Amino acid sequence: MVYEFLAAAGVLALLTMVPGPDMAVVTRRAVAAGWRDGLLTVAGITTGLLVWGVLSVAGLAAVLAASATAYTVVKLAGAAYLVVLGVQALRAARRGGHADAAPASLPAPSGNPWRTGLVSNVLNPKIAVFYTGLLPTLAPHGLSPHTGMALLVLVHAALTVLWLGGYVLLLAKARAFFARASVRRGMERITGVVLIGFGVKVATAQA
Repeated sequence: MVYEFLAAAGVLALLTMVPGPDMAVVTRRAVAAGWRDGLLTVAGITTGLLVWGVLSVAGLAAVLAASATAYTVVKLAGAAYLVVLGVQALRAARRGGHADAAPASLPAPSGNPWRTGLVSNVLNPKIAVFYTGLLPTLAPHGLSPHTGMALLVLVHAALTVLWLGGYVLLLAKARAFFARASVRRGMERITGVVLIGFGVKVATAQA
């Protein structure tokens, strides 16, 4: 059972480190508003994972994963949210003014960072598919299905906090560089395009 758990944790770690919408959202908040906003965004994303975990253990996420209509509705809502965040980032970059503008003149992202992370994660139906499709196959056989699933959800949440939280703190180490208006404006453009790209990818993805 121990070896099965370690193998499952390894798979979850690899999946956690793959860049995706969560990292793009965290990057924008951390670079534009600071490490506190970045960590709050990570907390919101982690809360979203726990919400999906509870739904998965209860069997409700399986309904979403199996229903083409429900999956499409959540998918399009999530895609629209990512596109909105991307457009906001591009608009913030345009409002930055000249290249030598003071950092304070660059607008910070609007909205509560925790809620931003939560909504972006909860509106990602791929998490439902992942938790109901792959996670049960990784659960150690020595535990009941519900216990094994709950344990792996907690592991995934912990790995997400460590990985994205560490990423935010790494960005904070380079805060002098990212405080430059031209750099922040460039990052807003990059993350804006990336978020819109992820939104399009989510919208066109198949279940």
